[in-house]
Amino acid sequence: MTDLAEQTYILDLQIGYLLRLAYQRHATIFQKHTIENLTPTQFSALMRISEHGLVSQNHLGRLSGMDVATVKGVVDRLKAKALVELSSDPNDKRRTMISLSESGMRIIVDLKNIGHNITKESLSPLSQSEQAALIKLLKKIT
Repeated sequence: MTDLAEQTYILDLQIGYLLRLAYQRHATIFQKHTIENLTPTQFSALMRISEHGLVSQNHLGRLSGMDVATVKGVVDRLKAKALVELSSDPNDKRRTMISLSESGMRIIVDLKNIGHNITKESLSPLSQSEQAALIKLLKKIT
């Protein structure tokens, strides 16, 4: 049996490296299409708020895969762009609740269309069946 350290290590075959390259390509496509100078994280937060309506900052972080420090910064930037509104939870004044503002609601349809276009372009080198398989496999490892 061969020790892992003795095996040939080929960077081009490593999952982390390939995922990073795929993400870099996707990020370039995202920046080309996005509006409001949104980052992918801000985009995800808006989509989750749109899906769930009124959410606590903590819950939004869990829904979007963000830690506490990151979600606070994202929410602050979305508030500065007037895309979300903050309120206190009537049952727990310490909890911040987040909802889409009128401006945020107005751009959601555009953002969803843009999101579809970004995904379509990101996956364009693959056949339909390869696209479905990739999505299925990525969901399996996340």
